[in-house]
Amino acid sequence: MSKSSSQKDIVVKSNRLNSALQNLSLAEIRIIQLAIVDARESGKGLDPSTPLTISASRYVEVFETTRQNAYMRIKETEETLFNRRFSFIDEDGLLVKSRWLSQVRYLDNQGEIELSFTPAVVKGISRIDGAVDFFTQYSLQQTSGLDSAYSTRLYELLVQWKAAKKTPLFELETFRAQLGLQENEYARMFDFKKRVLDMAVNEINKVTDLKVSYQQIKEGRSIIGFIFTVTLKNKEAPLKDVKRDTNTLDMFVPMTDSQRYHFAKKLSKLHELSYLAKGEAGRNYDVFAEQIANELSDPERVKFYEKYLVQVGFKKSIWNLGLMKLA
Repeated sequence: MSKSSSQKDIVVKSNRLNSALQNLSLAEIRIIQLAIVDARESGKGLDPSTPLTISASRYVEVFETTRQNAYMRIKETEETLFNRRFSFIDEDGLLVKSRWLSQVRYLDNQGEIELSFTPAVVKGISRIDGAVDFFTQYSLQQTSGLDSAYSTRLYELLVQWKAAKKTPLFELETFRAQLGLQENEYARMFDFKKRVLDMAVNEINKVTDLKVSYQQIKEGRSIIGFIFTVTLKNKEAPLKDVKRDTNTLDMFVPMTDSQRYHFAKKLSKLHELSYLAKGEAGRNYDVFAEQIANELSDPERVKFYEKYLVQVGFKKSIWNLGLMKLA
């Protein structure tokens, strides 16, 4: 992809869809990325009954590969993507299983693939109203140079935490599934770190706008997961938001650390937010509060927590002056 297009091709997905357990090849990820971008750029949007067309020439343009390779990847994707499934936790805390596609056609003479997404995918991509989910967005330029599906998936998982600068605990079993690993793939920790995690971290640090590192978390002698530090290498102009309401909290002054932790402790006790507490956070209020505190440094997450912040004593008028009262 040419560097001049960096602010145009923006991939936007709900965090719920972005964090789904999935098993996609690099070519499949790229086809989905192109479909998301092109649906928004064309103004057509996404609808389960309306197919989207991705051409080999578009694949060549973005991922800077040969036309022959693009044809091969598109044909390969037509044969595999229809059978791919993913799962995610919905707003009720229940496990949902879905396919990515309801229909697919390969148009051999034109070198194109025609995709129809399932309702679950359309909802996770096209509902950018911020009413329920918060969203992950990034420039397709940042992942177009990555050569591994693991690197691309790790980037997607980490970029949603770039404002917070630190992730919550990525529990090992869930994290492996999010990266698309089968249970028996790189089962030894040494192999997982060498062949998947360290390779992906190194490629992200070399190619993308993120600088990432990780800390492995142990219980006894066993590694149970990882916490990542995520920072932007260079301060760039922020991506244009899909929709922004000037009356919402994310337009105002960021919280101080003491304010974030003060309200995070209160929010961690709310029953309505208990579905967000996974793993250790579900067993320990302090860990859950730490997770929320990290999220409150991200304007998109503040937008999600707005109504809950008001419930625990948050005052909008005081926030607007940057003088939040710790009630």
